[in-house]
Amino acid sequence: MTTLFLARHGETVWHAEHRYAGSSDVELTDHGLVQADELGEWAARARLSAIVASPLQRARLTAKPAADASGLDTRIDPRLVEIDFGSGEGLTPGELDERMPAEWKAFERHPARQPMPAGESGVEGIARALPALLELVDEFPHGRVLVVTHATLMRLVLCELLGLDPDRYRELFPVVENCALTDLRLEELDGRRRARLLGFNVPPRAY
Repeated sequence: MTTLFLARHGETVWHAEHRYAGSSDVELTDHGLVQADELGEWAARARLSAIVASPLQRARLTAKPAADASGLDTRIDPRLVEIDFGSGEGLTPGELDERMPAEWKAFERHPARQPMPAGESGVEGIARALPALLELVDEFPHGRVLVVTHATLMRLVLCELLGLDPDRYRELFPVVENCALTDLRLEELDGRRRARLLGFNVPPRAY
């Protein structure tokens, strides 16, 4: 049985302003760096087997204290990058509604299947990210792996693993806190891979 700890990166300037960052390489705020240090304090006692992160700097910098504390290298996997929101990058929901109301409404109705203009759909994100996680399960069949990634991608992959409609990810998982942990166990049972969600949005200090 593999335990995956999925963690959203620390706070960025755009996220503090409720702007879609997506594939844009946005820096962490000072508060985001503090959050990353708290994740590192958890990692020091978490008995991790590996640490994997999205290539975007907000994820890499969030993973660094955990890597330093646990003595592990951070493995970078480009498949764990956030969904590309295309023309919506850098905009708030209010700005999206004002500038592209039809496209924004279509995205709100089917957020996993209707991408923003020039962007990537959620189901495309699932198709690239899920194999990265399943490969970690195969590599560490009894391990504990920290995966530092992004809020939208996390919620979409959770829906896929738990057998939920990915178009409901905003309804089912409305908020992913920065550097909070999602505890996911994956195991083979009767020839099938099963996932169990044991914790969601858990502050690192609570473990």
